[in-house]
Amino acid sequence: MVRKLTPKQQRFADEYIKSGNAADAARKAGYSKRSARSVGQENLTKPDIKQYIDERMAEIASKRIMDATEAVELLTSIARGETKETVISSTPEGVYESQKEADLKTRISAVKEILKRYPGDDKLVKAQIRKAEAEADIAESKAKEARSGDSNEGQTLIVDDVGGMEDENASG
Repeated sequence: MVRKLTPKQQRFADEYIKSGNAADAARKAGYSKRSARSVGQENLTKPDIKQYIDERMAEIASKRIMDATEAVELLTSIARGETKETVISSTPEGVYESQKEADLKTRISAVKEILKRYPGDDKLVKAQIRKAEAEADIAESKAKEARSGDSNEGQTLIVDDVGGMEDENASG
């Protein structure tokens, strides 16, 4: 039979959760200042109060910790380009803040993370990922080329994606 806490005991438990100090929690709950220390320690040994504190702490912790559904939703939002990243740019005229989508490599990583959670050896999906990675590598190569001013116009670019992209250093 679970006994309900008195209002004073519940206030004590709630204050204890906030501060972690039993004597302070007892004073704030309305216990006398002289006995606050001993009452606080005694209250922490009472099973009903201890159970209430443990349940509330678990509830608080669960609200702060990301669950699997939330993690997959975040990864999906990144993969779809819905989650924006704040970019700070500094120019001689001032500092500017803008929002941008995740780059292709980040989006592909998010897709890979999602697919890890849904096991299955889908060859079509793997081929689509390889294709997307190759396109990302080509786009990155073209961007580097544009920044450096080198032009390989009329030359053939060979992208070797045989065996996957396990070696991240190979692309850069």
